[in-house]
Amino acid sequence: MATVRQLPTLSGSECSIRSGQRPIGLCPVRRRQEMNSVNKSARIAGFLYLIYMVVHILADVIGRSRLIVLGDAATTARNIAASAGQFRIGIMTDLVAAVLFLLTAWALYVLLKRVNENIALLFLLLNLTGVAIQCFSDLFLLASQLLLGGADYLKVFPAEQLPALAMLSLVLYKNGFMVAQIFYGAWLFPLGYLVFKSGFLPRILGIVLMLHCAFWLMTALQFFLLPGFAAITYISWPLGFIAEFGLTLWLLIKGAKEQKPAANEAG
Repeated sequence: MATVRQLPTLSGSECSIRSGQRPIGLCPVRRRQEMNSVNKSARIAGFLYLIYMVVHILADVIGRSRLIVLGDAATTARNIAASAGQFRIGIMTDLVAAVLFLLTAWALYVLLKRVNENIALLFLLLNLTGVAIQCFSDLFLLASQLLLGGADYLKVFPAEQLPALAMLSLVLYKNGFMVAQIFYGAWLFPLGYLVFKSGFLPRILGIVLMLHCAFWLMTALQFFLLPGFAAITYISWPLGFIAEFGLTLWLLIKGAKEQKPAANEAG
């Protein structure tokens, strides 16, 4: 009587290769596990990005937009002196936002390194550089408040000079912040490229992010080279909102869409 041999059990990678699929077309169980991992990473990145945006807006509303009047040292000095606690909370909130932005970049690195690890590392390093410059610039915000604090060691300066020195610190902060924007703009291109190439995020988001990179870099350079020409911001601000908020919502709500297995190769 003829004997029946039991066929060997194939692993997930062997299944995908011997069935004529590309390596990315894993067997159903492994493919589902892989996409669950990608979805989890996507939603973590989206959550961190959203929290960063909220905290960043709060920092601007609490600590800068209502108190600092660039070019008017006397008014700014009165505002900061009258709202010292609010100003300091704004600075701390800004630092928390910077940390959240770096964590967001890390989460996006974890998500997109499967596409190209070197390019993912590039956008992470660009983001890290921008965060470091931004945090250093916040020291000038603290300096402006210290100059207006009335400490004894400041009595060597004439009282009428202190508001001007505080305004100088605020101008240095603004310039440092705009230097950070060069790196915040540059990180968008490798990020957008990986989104475009990922296959599990919408390609249109990748294209918009790369366009946002170009316009945001032009905005930063315009600040230094053509300070009186602000027309570029009419494009860069709404484009940035569409690109970054759109990516955030997609990651948070949709996550990563599952890739379709590649069709079996002939023969």
